[in-house]
Amino acid sequence: MAPHTSAPAKRSATTTTIWNKILMAVSGLVFIGFVIAHMLGNLKILQSHEAFDSYAHHLRTMGEPILPHEGALWLVRIVLLLLLLAHVVMALRLMGRAQKARGTRYAVKKSLTSTLSSRTMRWGGIALLLFIIFHLLHFTTKTIEPAGGFASPAQMYVENFEIWWVVLIYVLAMIALGMHIHHGFFSSMQTLGLTSAKNTPALRTVGALLAAVVVVGFLVPPVAVFFDLVN
Repeated sequence: MAPHTSAPAKRSATTTTIWNKILMAVSGLVFIGFVIAHMLGNLKILQSHEAFDSYAHHLRTMGEPILPHEGALWLVRIVLLLLLLAHVVMALRLMGRAQKARGTRYAVKKSLTSTLSSRTMRWGGIALLLFIIFHLLHFTTKTIEPAGGFASPAQMYVENFEIWWVVLIYVLAMIALGMHIHHGFFSSMQTLGLTSAKNTPALRTVGALLAAVVVVGFLVPPVAVFFDLVN
């Protein structure tokens, strides 16, 4: 009788899927840490233009004189871009495998335990990817300059968020980000084996709080600028 060889292939596929999920979970948690740090930096604009410019200057000079001007900042950007690429690739692979395992399309009743955040992860992820591209072209490379050139980072921030459609894009993007964090945090904890029957409610609450803090923290400065509440 010929040996049965399908089991090793299944184990290999399962192992690969697990590692894909782990990479997604780890990269997702790194991004949560990054967006919180980024949010805290943006809040400096509420303190004063000088505080925001000082924060922007620090980002460009950290690591000097060991590293060249903006060297550390570009290292961080490169690492984040690589993690983003890995996150997107893993997401596409997992979606492809899920569709292949499903075989053909069929109607599925929405689980009573599912949330709006979990049901919109795919489209929310696509929206965030498009926003990240826009954000990099807007504030990093300055390819998109709806308000023209500026003398300082604070002036650039303020004058850009005096434009209604720029504010609208950021509002929609932050809502998508909040929903992504809401589900993604708990999903990451689950993938890494850090959930249990006892701590599941607490971890879901932490995910919801993180999402709320990030959304509010990112939206308060541009909304305040738009309504002329920032001097």
